[in-house]
Amino acid sequence: MRARRINAVVAALALAALPDPALAQRGEPPITELTAQSGGAVDPERAAVRLDAVALDLRVEPERKHLSGVAELRLTTRIAQTRLLIDLDRNFTVSFIEIDGRRLASSAWRNPEGRLIIALPRPAPAGARIVLRLGYAGRPHEAVNAPWDDGIVWSSWQGNSWVATTAQGYGCDLFWPCLDFPAGEVGEMRLSITVPEGLSAIANGVLQSRSPAPGGGTRWTWLARDINPYLVALNIGPYREIRGSYASRFGNTVPLHFWHLMGKERQAAGLFAEFAPTLDFFETLIGPFPFAQEKLGVVETPHLGMEHQTVNAYGNDYRKDATGFDWLFHHELAHEWFGNQMTAADWDDFWLHEGYGQYMQPLYGQWREGEARYAAMMAEQRRNILNRRPLVSGRPRTSDEVYQIEKGGPGQDIYYKGAWVLHTLRYLIGDAAFFDATRRLVYGRPDPRPGNFAPRFVSTPEFEAVMSAAAGRDLSWFHDVYLREADLPELVETRAGNQLTLEWKTPRNAPFPLPVDVQVDGVVQRVAMDGGRATITVPAGAHVVIDPMARVLRRSVAIEAMQRR
Repeated sequence: MRARRINAVVAALALAALPDPALAQRGEPPITELTAQSGGAVDPERAAVRLDAVALDLRVEPERKHLSGVAELRLTTRIAQTRLLIDLDRNFTVSFIEIDGRRLASSAWRNPEGRLIIALPRPAPAGARIVLRLGYAGRPHEAVNAPWDDGIVWSSWQGNSWVATTAQGYGCDLFWPCLDFPAGEVGEMRLSITVPEGLSAIANGVLQSRSPAPGGGTRWTWLARDINPYLVALNIGPYREIRGSYASRFGNTVPLHFWHLMGKERQAAGLFAEFAPTLDFFETLIGPFPFAQEKLGVVETPHLGMEHQTVNAYGNDYRKDATGFDWLFHHELAHEWFGNQMTAADWDDFWLHEGYGQYMQPLYGQWREGEARYAAMMAEQRRNILNRRPLVSGRPRTSDEVYQIEKGGPGQDIYYKGAWVLHTLRYLIGDAAFFDATRRLVYGRPDPRPGNFAPRFVSTPEFEAVMSAAAGRDLSWFHDVYLREADLPELVETRAGNQLTLEWKTPRNAPFPLPVDVQVDGVVQRVAMDGGRATITVPAGAHVVIDPMARVLRRSVAIEAMQRR
């Protein structure tokens, strides 16, 4: 998630969460266009590689803005290979490379544009396991407006260094050698971080050790499993820790950790009090916390936020709004289910992360306060749907090609329109079918329990198939209009005497039999729209309200006029 406020109203309600390319700018040192791309079309050589395990041993020197390290990548290839293609920012100087313990001559590799091209000492057959080890060092790219741009944030707090990474847009290769596309997920990530004395180094997974480091400083080692490359994160600062545990309704215990800045104990305690009730909401509505064997972790960062697996970045300055809860903490926690457990197969499917993540806040409002809060939050989100581009294109895309409208992407609609598509779909098929299908998407099964599921990749076509199966009928007409068209369907109303005719007008006149609730003199009926059209009888002079509970995503002339102002 890249998050910001849309306008004064949304700022007041703290519901916005989207990128703004106009705010994004690149820091120093500059990166290549290749490094700035994350995802997109993946060539067969890279797609065939699986990172079984990665061990990073890093030293971060904030005063010098310098990072050095040794990376060991244990990988398997599904096809025969004569070379390896590994993403790494060329701002790092590679000092050595070893393949299966054999050190290569410097002529065996090159990195012209931010992708290491490594000639193997001997061809690797399909199914081969390879151990790649390399040393690298340099000044990493600096994020100047994180999280709208990516890299390392060099900041300070009360005279102490305060450092964090973000990598969703430009990718993992900004600070470690990786496969920079969603399917480049790592089976096991061991992350050792050496930092100056007195600072903490917080990362994904479980803390394995903390000890004095050779050459000075403290070495923190963490172990995480099944992690997407953009989620690997470094967080360094003068942290204090609050810890606790949550007794899950599924019988296990979830460790809770919050690393906050020293001097913010009171505010941090208030946010930490939200951890357990929020987790209970998600476990009740969706299912078990996916990473209970590691932790539910949050760390205070010098940027707004990001869904870094088991160590979500938090920089909302402990602000709450009229809902009474911290929207940023909630949104990032939602991504542990929708993004980290259920990961988009391609950035083109990224609306599944952000649409679901955004929809969880109104659902939590409904959980806490009822229908009025839910309706108010959905109404605010509706104002920000732009309908410039379809939510999905059906082709591989980079992160920026999704986030930036000027590059043909849906931009902020992956949040707001995505949430409203889910809202309308829930109305269409009912709560039982909707949440059953959502559970299957997240866990790959209808009966998730701790230990019986693993992180998985999900595509938009799978979403469509699972939702249609749950509904017991083909919903391709619904998905075609809402996901593959930019324009919203328009409901045309015609009233003549005691006859009210409703007709859906859709892009390219696509069939759209979406039913609509109609309230006549206070009595609500659901009107079937077989063929996209229906006529009902209403008493002369009756007061008629179409879709009185605002369950249907459709064109609004009033909102379009407001957006033009």
